Amino acid sequence: MPIISPSLLASDFANLQSEVEMINNSTADWFHVDVMDGSFVPNISFGLPSIKAVAKHATKPLDVHLMIVNPDQYISAFKAAGADYLTVHYEACTHLHRTIQAIKAEGMKAGVALNPHTPVHVLEEVINDLDLVLIMSVNPGFGGQSFIEAAIEKTRKLKALITEKGAPTLIEIDGGVNTETGARLVAAGADALVAGSFVFKSKNPAATIEDLKKL
Repeated sequence: MPIISPSLLASDFANLQSEVEMINNSTADWFHVDVMDGSFVPNISFGLPSIKAVAKHATKPLDVHLMIVNPDQYISAFKAAGADYLTVHYEACTHLHRTIQAIKAEGMKAGVALNPHTPVHVLEEVINDLDLVLIMSVNPGFGGQSFIEAAIEKTRKLKALITEKGAPTLIEIDGGVNTETGARLVAAGADALVAGSFVFKSKNPAATIEDLKKL
């Protein structure tokens, strides 16, 4: 059964507490929180105050995805805000190993995200240091996009690398995840699925989470 991490980016911001409580009471495992700075991606979303507000009500780990430039300068601030997993983008980190170590030094689990064009082999030297790799199956920045098919083969390649290196790393997929794409991703080796619009725009979000959990 995959880890399910509903993306709050697709939730109703005006009723955030009730959305958080719905996830608390569902079979979801994590809260996925996207942080965008309008520079690394062409959109702006949750910041530190929003994460603190979510953390106050959440009873499950916060899976925080930083789509920002210069993530290093905010690592301790995200720990203080309540992040349990902190994922940075490979494309935003000049000194990736140092960034991973800084995340771990704060007591968080360290993740690295790969944009659709970035191959998995760039992580060969750090895969054993990572708790999580997040494969973007859409271009980052906006919810509700179509799934990029190449993510399936990319998941297989990443699973092979993790197995070859004997790494403990989880594979998480974000973008265009539904029960159809989710089943194929799990078969390819995915451990965790991020779902936004598919969950929050459904008639019964808790039941939709349950459907994903059964994949």
